[in-house]
Amino acid sequence: MRMFSWHFIHVWQRNRDVFFRLWRTEAVGYVIEPIIILLALGTGLGIYIGIVGGQKYIEFLAPGIIASYSMFSASFECTYGSFIRMEYQNTYDAILATPLNVEDVIAGEIFWGATRAFFTGTGILFIAAAFQLVQSPWAILIPIVCFMDGLMFAAIALFFTSLAPAIYTFNYFFTLFINPMFFLSGVFFPLDQFPQILQSLSWIFPLTSVVHITRGLFSGEFSSELWLALAIILAFASLFFTISLVTMRRRIVK
Repeated sequence: MRMFSWHFIHVWQRNRDVFFRLWRTEAVGYVIEPIIILLALGTGLGIYIGIVGGQKYIEFLAPGIIASYSMFSASFECTYGSFIRMEYQNTYDAILATPLNVEDVIAGEIFWGATRAFFTGTGILFIAAAFQLVQSPWAILIPIVCFMDGLMFAAIALFFTSLAPAIYTFNYFFTLFINPMFFLSGVFFPLDQFPQILQSLSWIFPLTSVVHITRGLFSGEFSSELWLALAIILAFASLFFTISLVTMRRRIVK
């Protein structure tokens, strides 16, 4: 394994330029869908649920939606997006004809996935603030958490991409890994309402840590578990970033 260089920024810039050309067709879905879920569940289901953890259900739900849709943005970008650039558009082949190396391409993809998560999370945060759901000035740190969230899930997604034999394989990634986390990581319900075994197992899911931190920043209430959550995010991001550098090199350099 070789380390990437600062030249990875050129891969990031290439993806950024494509995004800003197509943002009208791409960005809307990442913002409209979470708004619909937030309003439909927060105001509709929230009438029946009432108060959760001393706050309205929509206030409880908002930080979880930010964390989960940041995850979705990074995951889609570094699975379907990366696979198409690698296998169908031959973008990687074109980039590797320049002085950039394979590790620069991989790092650029991961950091771009993290940037997409940053955009999505920040956009939903502004909407939540417009609905007066933000209770603490600490919420200003949430975009940073979204970037870390994206870095972690982009690295995990790119690792899976390095192993995927066909684009249809990503159905398993989202059905068996991403979607269960969406429902079992405390996004919709407090973890202490789950059976004890699920409470313990939920911390294995990377999304649980992100939800825990965003909810703490939203409310301004911090606990010692926040440090554990941060350590889990950094550990997952570092581990899968390193693994992706190895497995993606094997996939690209045949």
